[in-house]
Amino acid sequence: MSAPNLRHLRVFLAVAELRSPTAAAQRCRVSQPAVTQSLNKLEQDMGGGLFQRSRQGFFLTDRGQIFETRIRRAMDRLDTALQDVAPRLTVTATFSQLQALITMSEAQNFTLAAHNLGLAQPTVHRAVTQIEQAAGRTLFERTSFGMVPTRPCRKIAQAARLAFAEFDQAQADIAEFDGRDIGHIVVGALPLSRTVVLPEAVARFRAQRPGHRIKIYDGPYGEMLAGLRRGDIDIIIGALRDPLPIDDVVQEPLFLDRLAFLCGPSHPLANATAPPLEVLARYGWVVPRAGVPARAQFDALFAANGLPVPHSLVECGSILLMRELLNRSPLLGCISAQQAEAELSRGLLARLHTEIEFPGRAIGLTYRADWVPTAAQGLLLTLLRDAAQATGAPLAM
Repeated sequence: MSAPNLRHLRVFLAVAELRSPTAAAQRCRVSQPAVTQSLNKLEQDMGGGLFQRSRQGFFLTDRGQIFETRIRRAMDRLDTALQDVAPRLTVTATFSQLQALITMSEAQNFTLAAHNLGLAQPTVHRAVTQIEQAAGRTLFERTSFGMVPTRPCRKIAQAARLAFAEFDQAQADIAEFDGRDIGHIVVGALPLSRTVVLPEAVARFRAQRPGHRIKIYDGPYGEMLAGLRRGDIDIIIGALRDPLPIDDVVQEPLFLDRLAFLCGPSHPLANATAPPLEVLARYGWVVPRAGVPARAQFDALFAANGLPVPHSLVECGSILLMRELLNRSPLLGCISAQQAEAELSRGLLARLHTEIEFPGRAIGLTYRADWVPTAAQGLLLTLLRDAAQATGAPLAM
């Protein structure tokens, strides 16, 4: 169902609700043969019957119920957005037009959007023009920076992205029903999770689901949050934000983590006993970048003790790069204790023995508030929770 026919999906939902192809044809303003054709095409695509046909009416099969749950979620979301912009769009908008609208809202240039879709530029331009004509308004504003999407355009694009994600999950749910393993899971991995919880969970998942694809992205939290809200990412794992940045996502705490001060094994302070903060402040540091929770704790520590934040800083979130910098210089490092565990246990870095106790940071999962995971996604969530519990850290409350 890579390019679904939205009209067919609306017909399917009407039959599921009304249990009559005749009534569905009247509601959708199509002929009864068109209803039959739509249902036959969907059943062919979904690998089996979606309805039991009887004199009493059309009733959903088990396969049909699985499909209906996902498709109704998708179409309710999409049609609400289309209705708010222009009611006519719920009848006229096609998958291809919405796909062009999404890509244009991201690229803000017809040539680039066409390249990203693998289509000719006039094809993309025509699709966007058609949806604008049906909406009765301009959906992009021409500026010196490109074709900027208007607020109604952004609303439609966001709803379409999430609806399309539901279409993909519908296909995965049907495959699960048939005993097949298709689909993919996209995880946004913040620094801590890459070395502790996520590798363990993915290894266990792979043993149980060897054919299921997993994509793992890393990058700044802001970019991952945007990808999560668009439906490009299913889960983010890492340090939770306080306060919650936006109300359409949910944070699930898994465990507490604390920061640690590190140095190279041959550093003069490697074996020192409780060096005071005044001494540590004289050194250069490798620290998390500004704007992340770990960096806020680092800066707050010096402020609370009446000291300026060290001026010689290298901002870095990679434990591998930090390890090499600390082994090649007298720099000190500040990073998650869990993230540094492998380097410390192998003697590649040393932990400074200080009397400083950082407050715990909540580490956990972030996902969309109304997200309903597939069976495979649910399995990975369970394995992530199990791997987090195995860290031995107390659960964040």
